[in-house]
Amino acid sequence: MSAVDSQWMAKALNLAERGLFTTTPNPRVGCVLVKEGVAIGEGWHERAGEPHAEALALRVAGDKARGATAYVTLEPCSHFGRTPPCAEALIAAGMARVVIAMQDPNPLVAGQGITKLRAANIEVECGLMEAEARNLNIGFVKRMTEGLPWVRSKIAASLDGRTALLNGTSQWITGEAARRDVHLWRARSCAVISGIETVLRDDAQLSVRHIPTTRQPLRVVLDSRLRISCDARIFQDGQVLVVTAKADEHKIVTLEQAGAKVVVLADESGRVDLPGTMRHLAAIGCNEVLVEAGSTLNGALLNTGLVDELVLYFAPQLLGDMARGMAKLGELQTLDQRVELAWQDVRQVGKDLRILATVNKSPRTLTVKV
Repeated sequence: MSAVDSQWMAKALNLAERGLFTTTPNPRVGCVLVKEGVAIGEGWHERAGEPHAEALALRVAGDKARGATAYVTLEPCSHFGRTPPCAEALIAAGMARVVIAMQDPNPLVAGQGITKLRAANIEVECGLMEAEARNLNIGFVKRMTEGLPWVRSKIAASLDGRTALLNGTSQWITGEAARRDVHLWRARSCAVISGIETVLRDDAQLSVRHIPTTRQPLRVVLDSRLRISCDARIFQDGQVLVVTAKADEHKIVTLEQAGAKVVVLADESGRVDLPGTMRHLAAIGCNEVLVEAGSTLNGALLNTGLVDELVLYFAPQLLGDMARGMAKLGELQTLDQRVELAWQDVRQVGKDLRILATVNKSPRTLTVKV
C-alpha cells in the first residue's frame, strides 16, 4: 500500500470520527470512494439503523463507482441486520479494490466480508492504519472480543492527588474549561457510572449539558442498599439504570415508576457485583463507559481490574494530606501490587492539566468493599 492509500484512509478515519457521539452501539465507520485519483463519494455512519458509511458513499458516487477503490475504516459487514450487508453492495457496485483499516471483531462478520469481496474477484487489502481505526472503536472492539465495555475513570484532583476536602467539599477543584471537557467524554460514552455516595452528596445529574448533543448516555447508579431518592435530579433527563444488591420489590417498583430500570446484581458479600455490572452493560450494547465516582468506587474498580483508562484532571493547587484521595486501594504490602499506568496524552485544559493514561492489567490481590 502506498502513501496515497494512507492519505485516503486518513480521510476515511476523519469521516468516521464524525460519529463519535452518535453511533452507539454500532462502530464508528467512514468510507471514501476514489477513482483516477479523485474522491467520487464519501460517507460516515451516524446512527444505528441508518445507512452505513459504504452505502452513503455509494449513493453519492452512483454509476461512477464501477472500477473504483473503496477506503473503509472497518471491514464491510456481510450479514443482514437493520441494514443490508455492505460487502454485497460494494460487489454490486463493481468495486475494483477495497482497502480496509481493520477486520471487524463482530463474530457475525469477522472476516466474512473480506472473504465475500475476494470471492467476487475484488482486490482486498487490510491493515492500513489499523491502530488508528482500533483506537476509534476501542469500546466496540473490547465488547466484541471480551464481552466487556471499555471503562474510563474520570478523576478531578489537586496536584497532590486530592479529590475533596475531608468534609466532602469538592465543587469546584478544577476550572470551567476542564468541566466542559468532561462533557465531551460523557457525550462519547454509552453510559456514565457513579456510586450512590456521589449521587447523594452532589445530587449529580451525570448528563451532557455544556455541549450540543442529540443523545444522552445511560446514567448508571451503583446502590447496594437502594438508598437513592425518587426525587434525585438524575431522573430528570434521560434513561437511568440502578444496579443494586437488594431485592426490595416495593422500592424497585417505586424507582421504576420514577423512570428508572433496576437490576439486582449481588456478589458473594452482598454488595453490587462490579464485573457482573460491566458484563450487563456490554450485553445491552454499551461500548464505552465513563466512571465519575469517589475514591471508594474508583479503588474497587481498579482493584478488580475493570478500569482500562484514566482521565485525570489536575488543578494547580494543594489540598493537603487530610483531604480525600483519588482511589482507595487498601494497604499495599509490596510494590508488585501497585497500579501501573502508561501515559497516552498530556495537555493543558484551561488552567488545569489533563492526563490520559491506560491501566496496566497486572493481577490484583487486594479487595475493597463498596
